[in-house]
Order: sequence, then structure tokens, then C-alpha cells
Amino acid sequence: MGVRAASGGQVLSLDTLVRLRRGLHSPGTPRRLPVPEGMTAPLGCDAVSVPARLGPLVLPRLPRVGCVYADETHWWWIVPSDSDYALEWPAPAEYAAGAVVPDAPAVPGLIHKPDGTLPYTPPIPLYLALCRVTGTTPTWSRSVTA
Repeated sequence: MGVRAASGGQVLSLDTLVRLRRGLHSPGTPRRLPVPEGMTAPLGCDAVSVPARLGPLVLPRLPRVGCVYADETHWWWIVPSDSDYALEWPAPAEYAAGAVVPDAPAVPGLIHKPDGTLPYTPPIPLYLALCRVTGTTPTWSRSVTA
């Protein structure tokens, strides 16, 4: 499927349109949070970010903390890939597929590295901690209306 410009010009495919749209929202160079040396990420890596003011409130609520990165504006937790499946992360948290932080001027600094070789914070406890801190009801506890 393609879209033809009104002037009768070039046909643009859906892939091209999606790529162009994504380009509009990527002002900076995308930066990926690195997995520290000596650690492995067999489940892939995504990240969940929150404004820096919430980071210290979330951290003590977690039973296990993986790699956490921070700069002046955000904190990021490494989670396994696809940890957004069937979850609506509460605002103002943002989910970053591939652990890519596109608007960061530099790669944020590592502020917590767990013992062992896995960089992950378990996503469900992180989700629940974020819900608690933001006053959001978890999606599975919300009323369903017809």
C-alpha cells in the first residue's frame, strides 16, 4: 500500500511514512543504555524511565534492583525486552524499547549495578512501585465497563 502525493509525484510506502514520522520525534542522536561489562542480557534490554524526582521514591520499594542509570532529569531501569506487553506504564513513566534514550545529550551514568550477571529489574515489581508512587491503579485492578 502506498500514498501518492497530491501533485502526482512519488508513491510513499507505509514503511517510509512510519520512518518519516519517527524522524520527526527524534531531535537528538539516539543513545542506548549499555549493559555493563561482565553482565549478559539473554532476554534483551528495554528500559523504563521516570523523572529524576521519582527515582529515589521508587528505588526502596523494589525487592531486587537491576542496572539503574540517571542524569539530572531522568532515571532509567533496565528491564527484559517486551516488558511493556499488556502493561500500561503509569505516566509520567516512559517505556524505551531497546533501552534507547533518544533525547539524552549523553549516555546517562550507571548509579546502581546489581550483584551477579543479569542487569534486569523485575518489571512487575517496578510497575507496581511506579503505580504506588504515582497514585495510579494497576491496569488489572481497574473496573471494567461495558
